[in-house]
Amino acid sequence: MSGTVAHTAPAPGVWREFFRSPAAIVALATFSGFCLVALFAPWIAPQNPYDLAQVDIMDSLLPPGSESWTGAPYHLGTDGQGRDMLSAMIYGIRISLLVGLVSGVIALAVGTVVGLVAAYRGGWVDTILMRIVDLQLSFPTILVALILLVILGRGVDKIIFALVVVQWAYFARTVRGVALVESVREYVDAAKGLRLGHLRILFGHILPNCLPTMLVVATMQMAAAISLEATLSFLGLGLPPTRPSLGLLIANGFDYLQSGRYWISVLPGLVLLAIIVSANVLGDRMRDTLNPHL
Repeated sequence: MSGTVAHTAPAPGVWREFFRSPAAIVALATFSGFCLVALFAPWIAPQNPYDLAQVDIMDSLLPPGSESWTGAPYHLGTDGQGRDMLSAMIYGIRISLLVGLVSGVIALAVGTVVGLVAAYRGGWVDTILMRIVDLQLSFPTILVALILLVILGRGVDKIIFALVVVQWAYFARTVRGVALVESVREYVDAAKGLRLGHLRILFGHILPNCLPTMLVVATMQMAAAISLEATLSFLGLGLPPTRPSLGLLIANGFDYLQSGRYWISVLPGLVLLAIIVSANVLGDRMRDTLNPHL
């Protein structure tokens, strides 16, 4: 059974190798900073941009560095409704990360169970589950999400459900591939010889050895989920105006670009780009660090 321990956790030297990369450190600091901003948004945002009592239409379309007629500073300007762009972006980061993290965790849980069961049971169980996965992966991701949102409507819970539906198959396929390798190792044969329960073998021995790969895929899929949510919100099928994400903020400012009011759309776009790039860099670096072949 010692094989389990040998594979479950990366050695400390592996993580030292991870932090030798300046890009990984910058990406980790950037993504962690956005997570802290999202967590403490109500306390650090200058105003609640979606509280009508705090928004004045007289302050609409002010450029960065302006002041309201009451003297309040707008460091990043305001949008067409008079909302402080800095506050709107802080709350937008919160919604975007919430959607990406929650949908990623649920999709990871569903895909992990499907992949583990398919690899462990094999035979007709594996065939049926993998054909379902193949069918799911054969459809364009954005097309499936669009159809679901047209049927379900707009809302945070609706878009999370749509993102789970289009993501779980990626996790299932990945986990199955790793679990197939682990399920034929000596420690699994030893566990079967000791007549341990199937659930204990699956989740106590095989699953821990899949965690490094799952972590890498989850990081990249979270970035993909945030990007897809932004695309759907930009198309008007994602989140409602009362719960805007960065994608919806970009859409709100798109019509003002030709008039020179770039900040309404460009600034949220830069923040969204920074989140996605930092998450992808983290995923790439973790893949290179945790995979001994690389």
